[in-house]
Amino acid sequence: MTDDKPRESCGLFGIHGHPEAARLNYFGLYALQHRGQESAGIAVVRDNNILSHKGMGLVSDVFDINHFQELDGETAVGHVRYSTTGSSILSNAQPFVVHHRNKSYAVAHNGNLVNAHSLKQELEENGSIFQTTMDSEVFLHFFVNNLKYGFEQALSYTVSRLKGAFSFILMTSKNELIGIKDPNGFRPLCLGKLGGSYVLASESCALDLVQAEFIRELDPGEIVVINENGIKSLRSPTPKTSNFCIFEFIYFARPDSTIYGKNVYTVRKAHGKRLAQESHVDADLVMPFPDSGTYAALGYSEQSGIPFEMGMIRNHYVGRTFIQPTQNMRDFSVRIKLNPVRELLKGKDIIIIEDSIIRGTTVKTRVKALREIGVKRIHMRVSGPPHRFPCHYGIDFSTKGELIASSKTVQELSDYLGLDSLYYLSLKGLLEATGIENPENYFCKACFDGCYPVHFEQNLSKNCLEQR
Repeated sequence: MTDDKPRESCGLFGIHGHPEAARLNYFGLYALQHRGQESAGIAVVRDNNILSHKGMGLVSDVFDINHFQELDGETAVGHVRYSTTGSSILSNAQPFVVHHRNKSYAVAHNGNLVNAHSLKQELEENGSIFQTTMDSEVFLHFFVNNLKYGFEQALSYTVSRLKGAFSFILMTSKNELIGIKDPNGFRPLCLGKLGGSYVLASESCALDLVQAEFIRELDPGEIVVINENGIKSLRSPTPKTSNFCIFEFIYFARPDSTIYGKNVYTVRKAHGKRLAQESHVDADLVMPFPDSGTYAALGYSEQSGIPFEMGMIRNHYVGRTFIQPTQNMRDFSVRIKLNPVRELLKGKDIIIIEDSIIRGTTVKTRVKALREIGVKRIHMRVSGPPHRFPCHYGIDFSTKGELIASSKTVQELSDYLGLDSLYYLSLKGLLEATGIENPENYFCKACFDGCYPVHFEQNLSKNCLEQR
């Protein structure tokens, strides 16, 4: 990765009962593009069949006007992807469509099934043949294998066999749309309404763009079935504590979204305020590395009274196909994205606000660039605790070796990055600043404390459910 930021797996959007379903899906995915830039796809129901179009790249690259003439239907599901399981190839793009006994099904998935390997082995021993390397395909195989027990029973049983983080949108050729959220509630999924049509989306910002009314978020373990008869909710037993991914607040979700009942912008700003309370240092200005640290930096500035400035300017026109630099231009791919404002920063003491430091390579290059233009002192404040443990629930740092904070103390990391000081927001401060009651029992924070709420097959976790 040239960018020192974690990437999350996917964004989901689905709509039932609208004559412009595919077009609205396009705009919904456009709003969710931050959740995955690797591939995009839309599937629709037409004449009791499912048609789809998928491609590698951004939503705007994959679709044009001709595709919407072909994708003519009133129920549609869409997906944007960044792979955490499965290769980055077109066959792994979603929605994934299968045909079974004169019916068709399309599924879009956000998350990571931690028991996918053993489930796949079980299915293969019973004759299943897999078309992709995605864990999402495991869900569909279990589902169609259990349809003999009835539609709702097949859904409930399949979900009971899955372990890990999963939000699914399933569409059937019978014009049904189903939203599924795992019993721990790792990944967000919300419900909206547009006229007489129901909408499912990973984040509320997608509802805003298509002018749908936000109704609510799905509960952990909830299955919502939408068809011509309306909407029906099925619920499975849920753990005593939820495990919403705290990193949605820190980095993943768009700041204009509402997740877990809280506005993301407001929470990030509160994290910045708490960071200023915990780690005050005198300086001339507070600045982010845009765009990730911007909202916490606003909170830090407001709390500390130190002026906020945009000391680095982002180039918004760097595409994914940008020509890669040669070895003797090894820093070029970092520098082309952000450029410091020399006249503002030269000779100054500055505080840089970041939301995370994962691998450290990009931060190190940017700090070096600031030193070269004459910045006097550079302090960095991070609006979350150090990432010391890998994530197995759908974020792309799946090994401890990828996390620089796992092998260095805060002082060692400060020296390595070339900083005058470095401070991370405490875990207590992070949780309390969300404004959620009893946050210790609300969030998954395994990447910070190594306490994994759901066992995974590598048998590396410690089960923390009994400890709570």
